[in-house]
Amino acid sequence: MLQSWRWYGPDDPVLLDHVRQAGARGVVTALHDIYDGQVWPPADIARRKTEIERGGLSWMVVESIPVHPAIKLGTPGAADPIACYAQTIRNLADAGIRTICYNFMPVVDWVRTDLRYPAPNGGLALRFDAIDFAAYDLFVLGRAGAAQSYGDDVVREAEARMAALSEATIAALEQTIIAGLPGSELSHDRASIRDAIADYAAIDDARLRANLIAFLEAVVPVAESVGARLCIHPDDPPFSLFGLPRVVSRAEDFHAIFDAIPSPANGMTLCTGSLAARGDNDLPSMVRMFADRIHFAHLRSVRRQANGSFFESDHLDGDVDMIAVVSLLLEEECRRKKDGRPDWEIPMRPDHGHLLLDDMHKQTNPGYSAIGRLKGLAELRGVIRTLEALRV
Repeated sequence: MLQSWRWYGPDDPVLLDHVRQAGARGVVTALHDIYDGQVWPPADIARRKTEIERGGLSWMVVESIPVHPAIKLGTPGAADPIACYAQTIRNLADAGIRTICYNFMPVVDWVRTDLRYPAPNGGLALRFDAIDFAAYDLFVLGRAGAAQSYGDDVVREAEARMAALSEATIAALEQTIIAGLPGSELSHDRASIRDAIADYAAIDDARLRANLIAFLEAVVPVAESVGARLCIHPDDPPFSLFGLPRVVSRAEDFHAIFDAIPSPANGMTLCTGSLAARGDNDLPSMVRMFADRIHFAHLRSVRRQANGSFFESDHLDGDVDMIAVVSLLLEEECRRKKDGRPDWEIPMRPDHGHLLLDDMHKQTNPGYSAIGRLKGLAELRGVIRTLEALRV
């Protein structure tokens, strides 16, 4: 597998030299300053690529080209950002960058409620607490109709939790949920997120899925024509937040996407941590089902807790059978190699990592500190090397 590392560009506190020392061969990145649906200029792409190559690495995967809200909403204004998206695909392919990860989550991207949750190993993990989230939705944001999104028991627990939270804790919770975590495409304040949620009042799962398919009908042929591969990232968490539709959460969702657009250029990012947050997602089974559509892998694990809560565990711990998943990915690589595919290696990266050692006292991007990911990549590399040796 192609071992890579997410890097947030020149302002990332983890330097390219550190990435190379960690043993990664390439970088997963984007032009993070262009989030408004405009075309990524060839000169900007070339500049970023040259910077990475001067660091002794290659730009393996784009994560992500943001999908403009008009596309998700399916408004008449979607045509222009779709055209810009298609041109960005062409510009990236012209630069030799042909694996493109993206997501289709409305209003909020990946969401956590705690960025420094004490993990069993003494490190600090990312966590999603379903009761804290409900307390914010119900009693701070005050979303209209929010109570209909939760069971009576959760509403009661959330009310009790809310009564115990200080103003400072509530402010920190709000910042964590709606201000945007690393790589998120949008950042909100309380007023703007209310407005953004209201925009989706008439959008249910079926409508959002139809808008996704319409988008893919426009851009997948472009990707095919330039040899690029699109790989949609699962919802994170893989269930509704703020009553919003989410349509990339289960095996059924991927079947619908691939049945509608059967092109091999229409693929997926296998994010084991995102998918494993649902207990009804069978990760090894999903890898078997969609092996030929997996163009990129995020390898991490989570430990599920009550009510849909979870925290991010060590990479080889938690509720992901990582050995089985990696073994199946290696099998798929062997199949592709036998078929003569030049792109038979699947790029992967250690996704997220605990805050460990002196990183606890540094300014870091939540989930993307150096030492925790270094540890995760080393563990995953050991699994890969062992499984490869057993196949010889």
